[in-house]
Amino acid sequence: MSDKRLRKTDDPLAPREGTTATGSDVEAFVRHVRALGAMKGAAARGRLILALDATMSRQPTWDLACRLQGEMFEAAGRTALNVQLVYFRGFGECRASRFVNDAGELTRLMTKIDCRGGHTQIGKVLSHALKENERGKVDALVYIGDAMEENVDDLADKAGQLGLRGVPVFVFQEGHDGAVETAFREIARLSRGAWFRFDRQSAATLARLLSSIAVFATGGLKALEARGNASDRLLIEHLGGKGQGGAGR
Repeated sequence: MSDKRLRKTDDPLAPREGTTATGSDVEAFVRHVRALGAMKGAAARGRLILALDATMSRQPTWDLACRLQGEMFEAAGRTALNVQLVYFRGFGECRASRFVNDAGELTRLMTKIDCRGGHTQIGKVLSHALKENERGKVDALVYIGDAMEENVDDLADKAGQLGLRGVPVFVFQEGHDGAVETAFREIARLSRGAWFRFDRQSAATLARLLSSIAVFATGGLKALEARGNASDRLLIEHLGGKGQGGAGR
């Protein structure tokens, strides 16, 4: 890929530092986020990592993922959330963007990515999140994928470390592979995050859930409880890997 704003490293990912991307979706939420910003100040921006499986099997729903992430960032308001894009594909290729706060820039980065055949590299994504959290607090990791071809115990160990550090992983699974679901649910449980199904039928619900994750990343559980809409309550219900992943079931 020619875009120099993303770069590949061997292990683990080493992202550049910078600014972050967001927008505004629900008017009421924008007001809520601005109020949080006024109380906390600009330095209190949340930091969220969006990680995507870009292997060949994901091509049919890549555009959907791009659209949903756009809605998530729009829901976060223009100053409340810093977002970093991480993806893997091909033969050992893993890349991470700098943190950005411009939704259009992140969308441009995503639309330049094409899916390529290769094995999953979820372990690198989790390791990267741990290292990034050492540089500055990461409030949430969102992962979207459909496969798991790694040692589940190794992934579980990293997920547990993220949970201990207060970095929940919100896992969105495309497809219905039972073994993948078991692994993804364990990652969510150990990191104190949540697992949900990812498909076209549940797109509207997922968009609302992603906006709730943006609320969580910027204001924590109290912000979710304060806003208290249906998707916020659903997310709270599933935090810690509990529940049945209502979206898409």
